[in-house]
Amino acid sequence: MSARPTTVLCLCLERYHWMLIPGYAAAFRRQGIEFFCAGDDVPPDAQLEDFLRLCPERPSCVLHFESGHPVLPLGLERSEIPTVCFQVDTHAFTHRRIRWSSLFDHVAVSHPGFDKIFQQAGHPGAFLLPQAARGEFFAGPELTREYEIGWVGRTSGSLYRRRAEWFPRLVSSFHTNDWSRSYTLEEVAGVYRRSRVVVNIGRDDAPHECNLRVFEVLASGALLLTSAPTELTALGFEEGVHFAAYRHESEIIPLVRHFLQNEDERTRIANAGREKALREHTYDCRVEQLLRRLEEAGNRKIAPARSWPEVRVRLMYLDFFAGHDLLDCAAAQFQHIAGRGIRETISGAALLARAWVRRWTRRARTLLKRVAWFRTD
Repeated sequence: MSARPTTVLCLCLERYHWMLIPGYAAAFRRQGIEFFCAGDDVPPDAQLEDFLRLCPERPSCVLHFESGHPVLPLGLERSEIPTVCFQVDTHAFTHRRIRWSSLFDHVAVSHPGFDKIFQQAGHPGAFLLPQAARGEFFAGPELTREYEIGWVGRTSGSLYRRRAEWFPRLVSSFHTNDWSRSYTLEEVAGVYRRSRVVVNIGRDDAPHECNLRVFEVLASGALLLTSAPTELTALGFEEGVHFAAYRHESEIIPLVRHFLQNEDERTRIANAGREKALREHTYDCRVEQLLRRLEEAGNRKIAPARSWPEVRVRLMYLDFFAGHDLLDCAAAQFQHIAGRGIRETISGAALLARAWVRRWTRRARTLLKRVAWFRTD
């Protein structure tokens, strides 16, 4: 068993993942643990020691979040400090995420079942750490539930076609908040705390996932109406006890009307969901789970890449940088790979080539859109 941390190092600033990192930062600090975030001055492929030198004291662990400012320090596989990466969107690019995670000792995956998938793929440090609600946003006296349904979320994009189809029907049928504006996380909590029912229509490719909004709705005391099957059941939530569910979108409007007309039933389920969410699914709970994990692991170094040859390790870095459009960093890794292993050289060249094609395809599309705009102007 290792001692509890006094300082942890996060490899990017809080603002680069404003939906996730600030919740962890606040929860660590409430534990009396310094949560230090590296700045923008360090290149994304700098040595890990360059990041560590920014920290006011030697951290007890290093945390890596996928963010809008992707970084991957070189030398993670040799770190004397335990390293942890967070894999949130595991439904997308699962196999690549498994490869990137091989550089870290511990992998916190957000969705039930993916911890087993990562373990079966060869990572003994994978464990489940779902998303959570910021409990402090849902404290205080009960607010008037003025909205029949609350709604915050995207309706554009190829992953939200079902949502875009059904959302107009919902807002035309029930009194809701101003859905046309954007909200901060604290404002989202306020909307849900003033709502009687919140409908969750998930992504088309993963309608069953427990996303951040699900935990926020539960914590708010609004009734969560979500699709079934759902990952919530794998976390101990029960349909009809903690949340309500629909099997097809055509059931949503009748179910909303039912729960609006049956206040006692709605309140009973919503209160049970809130009690369980605030007891077991806040960021304070997640930090406690993570700290227990690190304490139990002690000083064991279990990142799979620690036992790999250098050329294979560098291929994992190249894969990450190519996947995040950091092509200069990817090309730098390829210089160390080329000719040092046939399989790695071929794989690295293919990854780099596909990344270049994606970049130039995006640029060509942007150029064509501009040309079309000028022609119609």
